[in-house]
Amino acid sequence: MKKIFIIILIFLIIKSFSQVLKGKVSDQNNVPLSSVNVFLDGTTIATITDNNGNFSIKYGAKSNSVLVISYLGYQTEYLSNIDTNQELKITLTISSSDLKEVIVTKDRFSRKQKLQLFKEKFLGTTPNGRKTFIENEDDIYFEYNEKQIVFFAFSDNPIVIINQNLGYKIYFELTNFEINFYKLSIKSLDATRSFYAGVSRFEEISTTEKVIKNRQKAYQGSQLHFFRNLTKNIWGKENFMLFLGKYQVDPNNYFSVKDENDYKVVTVSKQERGFNSDKYMASFNLLFNKKQQSQIIFETPTFQVDKFGNNSNIENIIFSGYLSEQKVGDMLPMNYGIQ
Repeated sequence: MKKIFIIILIFLIIKSFSQVLKGKVSDQNNVPLSSVNVFLDGTTIATITDNNGNFSIKYGAKSNSVLVISYLGYQTEYLSNIDTNQELKITLTISSSDLKEVIVTKDRFSRKQKLQLFKEKFLGTTPNGRKTFIENEDDIYFEYNEKQIVFFAFSDNPIVIINQNLGYKIYFELTNFEINFYKLSIKSLDATRSFYAGVSRFEEISTTEKVIKNRQKAYQGSQLHFFRNLTKNIWGKENFMLFLGKYQVDPNNYFSVKDENDYKVVTVSKQERGFNSDKYMASFNLLFNKKQQSQIIFETPTFQVDKFGNNSNIENIIFSGYLSEQKVGDMLPMNYGIQ
């Protein structure tokens, strides 16, 4: 009986991670749409609809990533908290023809300077970032608000990124990109804050031995690695070490982790000392592998981490130092290393 119970348990675990989500995509006239991109944001988990608008995709347990339905000429749909037991019926709406108006004006900064700044803050300046390039640079346009000293970037089409070091082709739908400066400048060093947001789809284009090693190196000490280790309570000299100021502390005194449905729920202990802010919960220094230094600030008392290591409160967990330097050029799919 014990053996039978174990076999059933293993079967249920495998089943929970191999659920197939099915659906159909149509336009507003109920006409099926073929070749629509359906993907789980930030992963390689993707498919396209067939001639009848039908699709099936491996969805597995619940995730913090959203399901994205994207088709040229139509408004992108974003779905979360999906019931995998029901077939999805998705209706896409034709995009407005009123695209962002590009006003061509002469300003003090050239397009070359703006593009260079964009690539530094979007792709990154790490070895992986410098080896990553954008196929459709002409689709990106910029705006510099000199009164507010804010730089913006836009693209009406997905940005197509080739990461040669990590062996991925990434389609990034940019929803927001801005850089704030403390003075009128186009230099990265004069920026006080940079932010970008969007959804991404990964395609694997290379699996050479060198690429596999590069991926392993990129993963070590990454934000993805940190959140996975946090939920598994993995700390130490060869991993992440936690510090309050310059003093190493026991993470178990500051974080509690419990299982809740398909998520790990992390609770952060509020620090008595800290910034004068209602949002502020805690601030720590991190050291990875005894050399990579970062700071992490929590502006939320709790957050969820899914099976991929994707957290639910990205905007409320702020990194600086080494971990903040990793941009799209160092980005791995969220399902990296998970079958």
